[in-house]
Amino acid sequence: MKKTSAILIAGGIVYDDAGDTDRPARSDILILDGRIAAVGPDAALQAGRPLDRVIDASDRLVLPGLINAHYHSHDTLLKGCFETIPRETWLLNALPPNYPRRSRAELRARTLLGAVECLRAGITTVQDMATLSPMDAEDIAVILSAYEEVGIRCVFALQTGDVHGAKVTPFWQDLFPKDAIGGLSGVVAANASTVADAEALVAQIAAFRDQLDKGSETLSWGLAPSSPERCSPAFLTALARLSRQQQLPVFTHIYESRATTVIARQQFGAWDGSLVRYLDAHGLLGPQTALAHGVWMRPDEIDLVAGAGASVVLNPVGNLKTRSGVAPICSYLEAGINLGLGCDNNSCSDAQNPFQAMKAFAGLPAVSRVEAAYPTARTALRAATSGGAKALGLGDTTGAIRPGLKADLTLLDLGDPALVPLNSAARQVVFSECGRSVETVIVDGRIVVERGRVVSVDEAALRRDIEGVMDDLRADIAAVGARTEALTPYLAEAHRRTWDSPLETHRYVGRPAGE
Repeated sequence: MKKTSAILIAGGIVYDDAGDTDRPARSDILILDGRIAAVGPDAALQAGRPLDRVIDASDRLVLPGLINAHYHSHDTLLKGCFETIPRETWLLNALPPNYPRRSRAELRARTLLGAVECLRAGITTVQDMATLSPMDAEDIAVILSAYEEVGIRCVFALQTGDVHGAKVTPFWQDLFPKDAIGGLSGVVAANASTVADAEALVAQIAAFRDQLDKGSETLSWGLAPSSPERCSPAFLTALARLSRQQQLPVFTHIYESRATTVIARQQFGAWDGSLVRYLDAHGLLGPQTALAHGVWMRPDEIDLVAGAGASVVLNPVGNLKTRSGVAPICSYLEAGINLGLGCDNNSCSDAQNPFQAMKAFAGLPAVSRVEAAYPTARTALRAATSGGAKALGLGDTTGAIRPGLKADLTLLDLGDPALVPLNSAARQVVFSECGRSVETVIVDGRIVVERGRVVSVDEAALRRDIEGVMDDLRADIAAVGARTEALTPYLAEAHRRTWDSPLETHRYVGRPAGE
């Protein structure tokens, strides 16, 4: 897709987190060769060459491109498939290891569809923690090619682990039929049994990057140990070494549900029952690390995360759908932790909509910690822009509108009812907007959404491609659902025992039973 080398965005209301976020000033933005060259009333004078395109933004609010800091492309086609079910049941219904290997036509179509949905919602960057079963270089190449085709910025990471999910899900091994355990895969797992196995898995990940990283302006790589409890000490240590050697960011899930917290107390006593301390002990807690979810974090762990300079990426909409609870948002803010926002899986949040995520982020403290100072709309929008960029290791690349950064911008139509009258840009973006006003999206200096439509992909053809793969996928969804349904008594009993296991934290609106 061709990059327009010189663009002037003229006369827009330009959002600046450091300025007046209610009534931002009007300004011009000059884009040269994919970067913001100047911001101000005389920006055009600094072009030094003819302009290729002038965008009249007199009726537009210009935001930094929104950052989806936690996302999984692998289940884009599963939106609308599930009701609100516990996370551990959802894992069995949704994740790729439970399904037959997918065709490359499906891989391409689902990657494009997820990216199109993100772009139309004003998202310019995603962190795709992609699960492939099995991991295959040509399959990965299909996904990366789709990202290049659509034009969104992506930090790509293969979600991996080397401990079988049933071993680290409370009571599954005790309750489930032995012949069912082997086939239960809540996560990609190599089931490594030795240090050499763990080293080999990390070497495979490094080899994929060496083979497939083409130095793209919009594609970069990270590492994605699925979650601490699903990774052996040897695997984490080897990943930490690779992260240091190649300066790769690290993304992992942590304390997403009560079950993951119970297992930490049950099996990680050597680290004070703490998955945060377990990561730290193996070199994976630092400024390069982004922890997704963090719903059940203890106060001492929050302090440890803050001291290490790690980020937390909150996913409030998906956490509600999977009955996982409400993260300690105010405690994170009070500790000074950098926060990003994610839209998570399409199978558990059902939408790549950062406006939903921002609104939930700003509102959930009202029902979880009423005595605290609530996050403001400015705080929410910061998490969806510069906070997310920092969490992905892109703080010097994107996330704000200032000279030198990449030209990743989202323009909202000020004629949309959500923004009329414009009393507060920040508050109306967070509390009023739903994504309907997204009119133009620019990534790396390329216009990829214009008049609300993605211009880099034929959306009608994409829809036909998706319909062409859905018959096979729907049959597999039904088969996986039937298998999970047969396990309902065991899942229910494991869930009951998990709830009966005492914890010192509580992340629901109501009081725990017995209080």
